[in-house]
This record gives sequence, structure tokens and C-alpha cells, in this order.
Amino acid sequence: MNHLRFLRYVDEVARAGSIRQAAERLHVAPSAVNRRILDLEDELGTPIFERLPRGMRLTTAGELFVRYIRGRTAELDEVRSQIEELKGLRRGRVSLVASQALAPALLPAVVARFRDAHPLAGYAVRIGDHHQALEALRAYDADLALVFNLAPEADIEVLAAFDQQLVAVMHRDHPLAGRTGVRLRDCAGYPLVLPNRDIAGRQLIEQFLARSSLKLQPMVESNSFEFLRGCLYHGQAITFQIAVGAVTDGGELVTLPLEDRQFPHGRLVLARLRGRQLPVIAHAFGEHLMAALQEMDMAPAEA
Repeated sequence: MNHLRFLRYVDEVARAGSIRQAAERLHVAPSAVNRRILDLEDELGTPIFERLPRGMRLTTAGELFVRYIRGRTAELDEVRSQIEELKGLRRGRVSLVASQALAPALLPAVVARFRDAHPLAGYAVRIGDHHQALEALRAYDADLALVFNLAPEADIEVLAAFDQQLVAVMHRDHPLAGRTGVRLRDCAGYPLVLPNRDIAGRQLIEQFLARSSLKLQPMVESNSFEFLRGCLYHGQAITFQIAVGAVTDGGELVTLPLEDRQFPHGRLVLARLRGRQLPVIAHAFGEHLMAALQEMDMAPAEA
């Protein structure tokens, strides 16, 4: 399958934007990569890269060709997975992009349970937001995406969606920790450590505040949930997290539902690129993931 290897040269140059960097990743000489690209352009009768002073950029024809390459590569992965399945080895690799909130507890548990039945499978798990999830699916860098509040897109197929509420998270010694629930106004008098505004959970808070007279002044804003969780051990801080992603650190932290009326809910969405035939192992993992979420009594979200 040398021709597929040569097509990979093109894909790597497209990703790296440089023949030299692509050659380093491929462990081949830059001249070999350049020669294959020139041969291909000669065969196609059109340039697929623009040669710029600081690198290489795909032409319109090149973008079409790279999309074809990635589709063919994904199809080959699917065939290989099916062959391994027929051999009874259940090998293969699952690639997933997921929201940061799912990384500490949910995903490790789901992967561990799946490995019991598929011990030879491998996993590539990338943490990213809903924008990065779309990019990964479209670039064939991920088989599946499990992210919060994924926007509807014509080329993205939603396999399952589950309703998710935001919860307040605080240390067990916090003055509010003994309650059964809190309102945002109750939390406003304490140091608030919030996710950045580009994170979906924060956007739910901002949607609610836009319809309310309440104003929140966060002490800390960060894109790291791990950092925000660490802040809860100091100074009576409070943060907010989707319920499925809330980590209690063995009981050191507590979660309380938000009792504000008309506080918006979000959706935890499992999706794939529409029309893509997933590898057998990735399809099986998707089914396993849906079952695991249903076992957690998550309510299906409205379409």
C-alpha cells in the first residue's frame, strides 16, 4: 500500500504547513516528500500547494484532495477494524474528543469497563470544547465526540443527547454545604471561581444573568477545571459544573443543584461525522458509552 503512504505525505504537509516539519514527523527526507508532491501535482495537472516564503498552504484543489485522502484513510481504518473483528482479536483504536468536565471520572470509568470486553483495543482521547470537537470530526481526527452543548450542524450526526443541569460545587466545610440546593444569589456573597466565558457551562450562567438583575463578580476565571477545583479548598470559594462532570474528591467536595427558576439546561451530546462509516470498535464503544450514560439515569434531551 505504498500509494497510501505517499498520500499520507500530502496530509502531513497540509497539517504541518511545512515540508520540513512533515518530513520530521514521517521520519523521511524532505526531498522525498517534496518529490512525491511534485509527482502528484504533475499527475493531477494542477498545484495542490501554494509555495509561500514561510511554508506550504493548500490550494482549493488541494483542500479537495486532502479531504479525499482523509476519507480514504478513515475507510481503510474501518476495513482493518472489521478484519480484526472477524479474526476475533477485537483490536482497533477508538478516537474520541470529549469535554474537559468528563476527563477526571466519567471517561476513565467508561473506558475501563469497555476494556473488560475489548482488552486489545487502544484509545486516543483528546480533551476539547465543542468547536474543537467539530474540527476533529471533520478532519477525521476523531471517530466520536462527547461534548457539552454541541451546536447543530448539517454534517454532524447526533447519536444521543442527554439533559444536563449545572450544579454548584464547594468544599464540605462551606457555610452553604449543608443545604439541599442553592440559588445563584446565595452564592454571590462568596468568592466565585468560574470557567472562562467560552466554556459552555459558563455560557449557561451568562444566559441566566442576561435575564436577571443579579450581577456576579468572579474572583477567578480559568479554562482549567482542575485549577478551579483546587481553589475550592481555600477561602470558601464556589464554582459551577455540569452534574455529570462534578468530582467530589472522595467526599471533600459537595455538589448542590441550582434552584433558580428558568435556569437553562444544557445537552451532553454524543456525535459523529454524518455519513462516515465508523470502525467496528469505535461503533461498539459508542454503543457502550450511550448505555453507560443511560445507566446514570440521564434524561434524554429534547431535540
